[in-house]
Formats: sequence, C-alpha cells, structure tokens
Amino acid sequence: MNPNKMTKNFLLAVLTLAIITSCVSPKVYKDLEAKYADLKGENRKLTSENEALLNAKIAAENELKQLQSAYDEAISKRNKLQLDYEATKANLDNLKASYDALEKNSSAAIASNVQKNRELLAQLEAKELALAAENQRLEKLKKELEDRSNRVAELEKVISDKDAAMTALKDAISRALTDFEGKGLTVEQRDGKVYVSMENKLLFSSGSWAVGSEGRRAVEQLGSVLGDNPDIAVLIEGHTDNVPYQGTGQLSGNWDLSTKRATAIVNILRENNSINPENLTAAGRGEFAPMATNSTSEGRAKNRRIEVVLTPKLDELSKLLNEN
Repeated sequence: MNPNKMTKNFLLAVLTLAIITSCVSPKVYKDLEAKYADLKGENRKLTSENEALLNAKIAAENELKQLQSAYDEAISKRNKLQLDYEATKANLDNLKASYDALEKNSSAAIASNVQKNRELLAQLEAKELALAAENQRLEKLKKELEDRSNRVAELEKVISDKDAAMTALKDAISRALTDFEGKGLTVEQRDGKVYVSMENKLLFSSGSWAVGSEGRRAVEQLGSVLGDNPDIAVLIEGHTDNVPYQGTGQLSGNWDLSTKRATAIVNILRENNSINPENLTAAGRGEFAPMATNSTSEGRAKNRRIEVVLTPKLDELSKLLNEN
C-alpha cells in the first residue's frame, strides 16, 4: 500500500474514532475497570486452582511412594513368615518321623514327642493365622496403591490434555498470524498459557487508541482462531512505556491510554459472533509490567504493546480435585 495513502487513511480513522469515543461516558469506563477487577480476581482464582492441582499431584505422588514402601515392607514380612512357616512345617515333619521311629521302643519318648507335636502344631496354627492376616493387609495395601496410581494417572492425563490443547492453540494462532512475523508480533506458550504480544507499531500510532488497518487484520485473524476455541478465557492487556503521556483531552495518562487500547482490541474481537463476550476481559497495565528496559528506544518500543493472554478453563481439573 502507498505510504501516503496509508497515512491519510490512518489520520481519517483517528479523527473518526476520536469523534465517536468523545461520547463515551465515565460510567462505561468505570464499568470496564470493575469488570477488569472482577476478572482479574477470577484469573488469580484460576491460577490458584492450577497451583492447587499441581500441589495435589505432588501430594498424590508422595502418597503413592509411601504406599509403595508399605507394600514392599509387607511383601518382605510376608516372605519371612512364609519361610518361618515352611521351616516349622519341616521341623514338624521331622518330629513326626522321629515319633514313628520311637513309637515301637519307648512310651515315654512317644509321650514327649506328642507334647512337642502339640506345641509345634499350635505354633504352626499361629503362624498360619499371622500369614493370613499379613496377606489380607497386603491385599488392602495393593488396592490402595492401585487407587493412588490411577488418581495420579488421571491428574497427569488431564494436565497433559490441557497442555496439548494449548500447544495446538498456539500452533493455530502462529499459522493464522504468519503474515505478521517480523512486524512486532510474537506468539509463545509458558506456564500453561498462550501469550500473543503485538507491539503498538503494528496497531496504533503514538498517543492513539485507534487500530490501524493492518493491526485490525491481525486482530481479526486472531479472532478467527479464538472463535473455534470457546473454552479459552481471553485477557487483553494494554501496556505502555514509562514516558508520561503529554496529550490533552480524554486521556488522563498512560494507564488510561493502555485501558482504551485494550478495549479497542476487545471491540474488534466482539465483531466475531463466534467469540463469547463472557470470555473477554480488557485490562490496562500502563507502564507497570514492562518486558524490556525503558532506558533505550528499542526497549520502550517493545514495552508499548498489546498482550493477549489465553488461559484454559479449569472446570474439569477442579471437578477431579474435589472427588473423594
């Protein structure tokens, strides 16, 4: 596109948006701030639930280790009892053989062997009872071990499925926005979330919250992917550098500017009917969450950005944690 024509179109869009937004009431702005506060709390809650899930997994793995240790100890004890039982039985067999040999020669010896036999039979019975009890305890431990193993496997599968879904989402977004590579747009996955960062040079001119034509196209293509993923919470954060806002009029400072820019992105996404508005949150962070130093022009350019944070809904994980 011709740069002069782009400049004219952009100035026309800025003038039009300035006329329209001049009618926005303070109530709408406060409502947005209230909704951001609520959804920010919800985001903290989701983060806490995710941490609870990881803690539950660690606890389950620790319990699994303890049960495995108890199970191994029970096996060892059972084997010892089995050996004792077999030794006692062999001793009894030997005594029975001796009894048979002595029966013809000595009634006294027979009486002694009878008493010994009774004692050995009593010992043998006691060992059989102990062995049966240990086998029963072993079966119980084995069942508990299997249950814990299954629970850990379920937790790991749900986490793996969520990570795989977010990876697929990241790949889909990267493919949809491939035309904007090298133009101030990055897509990355970390901490179970997908982050889409768009520098202001792709979206806005200095001091403005009007989205340019190329920026609008990028947001619309992002929206086409989000429309196919209704179970994703979408947080749009506006960021600025630390240079104080010098303009006059509707803006009160960098924080106000970052909020209006985030809201402008939300408004474009809402044009896509496949996106549930309940999944969208607009937030202004001002200069208080920089990703680079503000001491250089390059760093300040990186800090002036829109970040779209995509978080999976954790309903299934919460349900699994609350079971039993």
